[in-house]
Amino acid sequence: MCALSSGSPVHSRSSTLRKIVEGVCQPVWLVSDTRRVSDIQWFQEAYGAVTQTVRVVATEDSRQQRGWVFTPGVDDAESECGLDNFGTFDWVIENHGDEQRLEEQLEHLIEFVRSRL
Repeated sequence: MCALSSGSPVHSRSSTLRKIVEGVCQPVWLVSDTRRVSDIQWFQEAYGAVTQTVRVVATEDSRQQRGWVFTPGVDDAESECGLDNFGTFDWVIENHGDEQRLEEQLEHLIEFVRSRL
């Protein structure tokens, strides 16, 4: 999939995203750590129905077992929870500490990506 040129009719919510992908052709783009609804909306507007969203979730208990401690002003900021009410994700990966279950979910996602290559 070729990225949009700067002359694209799609109006970017993020000029940074547009600059990153401009003129680059890839069969699949994997964008990690998208944190804001506007970022997802940009990709959906730019690439339409081929855009797939993936959310990784974990229980608070499993996160705490990994050393996470809630920090007010950080963990409740838009950059950390701005997608909590986004809506439906195409893929939801549960990372609650069950390694076998995590591997199974990731394998399904990997199979999907490979089918698009």
